[in-house]
Amino acid sequence: MGRQERKPEQQTTKAFVQTPIGLLMLEAKDEAICAIGLVRSGEAMIESNDSTPLLEQAKRELTEYFAGKRTVFTFPMRAEGTPFQKSVWDALVAIPFGETKTYGEIAKAVSNPKGSRAVGMACNKNPIMIAVPCHRVLGAGGSLTGYAGGLPVKQTLLKLEQGKG
Repeated sequence: MGRQERKPEQQTTKAFVQTPIGLLMLEAKDEAICAIGLVRSGEAMIESNDSTPLLEQAKRELTEYFAGKRTVFTFPMRAEGTPFQKSVWDALVAIPFGETKTYGEIAKAVSNPKGSRAVGMACNKNPIMIAVPCHRVLGAGGSLTGYAGGLPVKQTLLKLEQGKG
């Protein structure tokens, strides 16, 4: 039995960026951003604030987004999830800046027309907030429903993208 060469596991690096919606933590692994999330008040802060070209690019692009100077993110992203979750996240990235879709429209886009709830669950599990824009997904009739970051954050992001923020 021959030995298999194992690729060394890449270490996760982390950085923080202050934004109008709060402090965001960015995580990178294997040369791609794998998570962007809000740091909740009272949440334990991680002591490291790594500086890598990738993390600096992501911080710069997020800062430009919040300043109204960026509509598309170009840093590499790779989220871990099920094949269905990944198909939903790909559909989210395809929603143009400033536009919205409903959970039902995303369900149809991923060939699961009765899967609105499953789409909602995939949105809830999205590890890369803002850059994978689950905030652009609305309930039936355009209602503001569900957002892991909280509805006030979702509303703030939508207003920013519609030039009202």
